[in-house]
Amino acid sequence: MTEATLSPTQYLHDAGTAVASTGLTKVFGSQTVVDEIDLRVPVGAVYGFLGPNGSGKTTTIRMLLGLVRPTSGEIGLLGAGMPANSGSVLPRVGSLVEGPAFHPYLPGRANLARLDAADSCADRRTAGTRIDAALDRVGLLAAAGKKYRAYSLGMRQRLAIAAALLAPRDLLILDEPTNGLDPQGTREVRSLVASLVHDGTTVLVSSHLLSEVEQMCSHVGVMRQGQLVAQGTVAEVRSGSGPVAEVLTTDPPRAAEVLRSLGLGNVTLTDGGVRAAPEGVEPERIVEALVQAGVGVREFTVASPSLEDLFVALTGEGFDVSG
Repeated sequence: MTEATLSPTQYLHDAGTAVASTGLTKVFGSQTVVDEIDLRVPVGAVYGFLGPNGSGKTTTIRMLLGLVRPTSGEIGLLGAGMPANSGSVLPRVGSLVEGPAFHPYLPGRANLARLDAADSCADRRTAGTRIDAALDRVGLLAAAGKKYRAYSLGMRQRLAIAAALLAPRDLLILDEPTNGLDPQGTREVRSLVASLVHDGTTVLVSSHLLSEVEQMCSHVGVMRQGQLVAQGTVAEVRSGSGPVAEVLTTDPPRAAEVLRSLGLGNVTLTDGGVRAAPEGVEPERIVEALVQAGVGVREFTVASPSLEDLFVALTGEGFDVSG
């Protein structure tokens, strides 16, 4: 069955869909935190889940994992309806949501051993091998004997990711996995996600680092005030917004007047220039009009909007670090 022929309910049981929801809603008191969202995360994707503070991302993730009960709507993970199939599905799902509660006076390896021992689905005979493999994958094998209280914030975050990798996972859900990491650690997480996808794991990652999402993700979903306002491949989401023309000049106000007179839309002043939507006006005509008006043009470009530009356009605000 092709994607075009699937009904919303059929997505919940589609083997090609790792995460699906229909009408997923969560109400706390009189406040609707998540408002009838329909998630679609294809198997094999790296899905970037974006949204400003309070947009409902973390609540959505908690509902997917069964940590919060939805007010209404349905959820499917790895082609099975939830929570009816939690017992068989959740062992195939790894997650990092605010990190597990590690014991500060135990070493990293001992902390993972305790978590693994608490997992009724884990094979005790392979515990040592799997723990060392998880530590090695996040670059902590050399620090496995160091007490958790001596770990830096970045090391603690990587240990939390290792905890999600103690067993092979078909789906990995990570809420802010690069929080507290330095640039090198962030690159390592990006490389880790790529290797996991190469090995067949689907990854849903919530992040506030738009540049990182742009580099690692094949699909994105954007939340605003509890609603999913955009979803699809990065290319599909970008196609929903036209190109942006940018002029660098010493006289932005005058340049803005010229662009408006040509019929360009969304004309806004920037630091050292002007941005606008070309609205079909040829670049040559724009530059000619600026020069004839006596506007000194230092640089002129027409480019597709960045993910950050799209985010601001979709949500009406800048990006925040939590949500």
